[in-house]
Amino acid sequence: MPEEHAEPKDRSAAQTLLRLWPYVKPVRTRLFGAALIAIVASCLGLVIPLVLKWIVDGPVARQDPGGVWLGALFLLVLGIAEAVLFGVRRWLVARPLAGVEASMRADLYRHLQRLPVAFHDRWSSGQLLSRGTTDLMLLRMFLAFPLTFLLVNATTILIGFVILLLQEWTLGLVLLAPVVPLVVICSVFETKYSVVARKAQDQVGDLTTVVEESVLGIRIIKGFGRHRSQALAFRALSERLRTTELLKARLLAGIWALITTIPELAIGAALVLGTIEVADGGLSAGTLVAFLSTALALRWPVESIGFLLAMSQESATATERFFEVMDVAEEADTAVAGREAGDLPEAGGMVFEGVGFRYPDAEEDSAPVLARIDLRIRPGETMALVGATGSGKTTLTALVPRLHDATSGRITLDGEDITAMPRERLRELVSVAFEEPTLFSASVGENVLMGAGEAGEEELRRALSVAQADFVHDLPHGIDTQVGEQGLSLSGGQRQRLALARAVVGRPRFLVLDDPLSALDVHTETLVEAALRRVLEETTAIVVAHRPSTVMLADRVALLSEGRISAVGTHQELLRSNAEYAWLMSGAGVTGGGEPTGMPADVTDGGDSPADTTADDLAGVRAPAEESSTR
Repeated sequence: MPEEHAEPKDRSAAQTLLRLWPYVKPVRTRLFGAALIAIVASCLGLVIPLVLKWIVDGPVARQDPGGVWLGALFLLVLGIAEAVLFGVRRWLVARPLAGVEASMRADLYRHLQRLPVAFHDRWSSGQLLSRGTTDLMLLRMFLAFPLTFLLVNATTILIGFVILLLQEWTLGLVLLAPVVPLVVICSVFETKYSVVARKAQDQVGDLTTVVEESVLGIRIIKGFGRHRSQALAFRALSERLRTTELLKARLLAGIWALITTIPELAIGAALVLGTIEVADGGLSAGTLVAFLSTALALRWPVESIGFLLAMSQESATATERFFEVMDVAEEADTAVAGREAGDLPEAGGMVFEGVGFRYPDAEEDSAPVLARIDLRIRPGETMALVGATGSGKTTLTALVPRLHDATSGRITLDGEDITAMPRERLRELVSVAFEEPTLFSASVGENVLMGAGEAGEEELRRALSVAQADFVHDLPHGIDTQVGEQGLSLSGGQRQRLALARAVVGRPRFLVLDDPLSALDVHTETLVEAALRRVLEETTAIVVAHRPSTVMLADRVALLSEGRISAVGTHQELLRSNAEYAWLMSGAGVTGGGEPTGMPADVTDGGDSPADTTADDLAGVRAPAEESSTR
């Protein structure tokens, strides 16, 4: 079962809700004050029956109109005071609880930024969005109303029954008779409703995911005419959620009916018995009126138990879902202990020593993605990384900025183990550009300067020039133009150039480029390569390459095959000595998207003929590339 659909934990709603205390603690004074005011306001309502008793047994019995008007004035004052106190209660809790919600949302967002990439690979964005929006809204509503009124109503019921027993204890016992069955009913309801509430909230997350994917992928949906199938998928999820919500409604309606009916029967029985006592002279009419008025005043506190419990259960599941994310361990800033060095000596540049990697959720008996990677990139050198699809190129480059942590071996930068560095410092040293460029809903300048917070106008313009992204000056507002969500207002090549500019703007000591030129046309690629060569002279870089033109940017090439480095050398050396590399560079093993694929068996078996033939065919590859660098 996916983690975002985890089963409810084996703890009560109260235990779960107590986890909110660190957030509530700073505003506890106002919350307790608001609860006290609400209790006073609610208890004022219990004074009204006593005033009615005084009116009936006094002014009405004596036929004193003045006394009746005085009693009416008392009732008016009590009603106004009750309304004012409830208004003050709401004013007291509104601002602090909005702050609690904002604080929890900020903590969730901050925590998500610090969670490992593997977590985000497993969790759908819709589930995370629903936890940061719908769930936190439920918690704010719970703290504002159900939490207070569970206390207020419990206190009111307790005081009310004391008053009833003091007025006429025999009738009071009649009204106490439903307590035991109501407690049993509420316990059963709580158990069933918690399961359904959790299911509904998870389904809201699934629905949010579908909506988000449909909006982000609207071009694909329209391009392939899949709007009908997407609508059907959305309708199916909506129907699932509707069914669950109707089940919640049936449970709530059932407990509401029982909680309403059972006390009403008790009140009816008390009315009949009380009327008989008044007729026999054992009870005054005023006392009966006060007794019944008090019982009716307790109807709302009793009847509200059902939906207060329902809101509390939904809030408990929302709390559980919130802390499911918050309880996930963040990326450790440094390693607990350094890894042992391999056979390679301590040196400058970028060094991989016996590096292996396996995804955390991989099967135990499955082959690792990377196995025993030994590679040294000298200071100031550019190393091209070449390999077939699935060979582990992108995974290897992701280990350098610690987007994933190597499961064995170590990586050093200028002789320092990256696991011994604070992540903040590591990511100041290493800059990255991915094949799939990601832009944010911000200006062009803001997107590029994410690569170096301290960079100024001069560095920004230099980076744009290196990436051949001078097109930004022709945008409506230049570098201040908003690129929109995901940067979809720009072409793929434009987005990729801005991502490359972001990678080089801070003049990083180490540069990791994952096929950064795949979306560029031939002429733009030539210009970018010429400018990028100057940048690569000042840094130590590893570049994932799928095309000979990108390989020509590098001083040396490393061939990655089935998770291992199988060969290292210059482009020409590998063309003439390695059949697999020659096959990949020939274009016969490249897909339409420029990604190398697997080779025929006769090549992978290491035959010399295919390699020699391919090398001859590719002998002219260097010339065009070298010519382009001098244009």
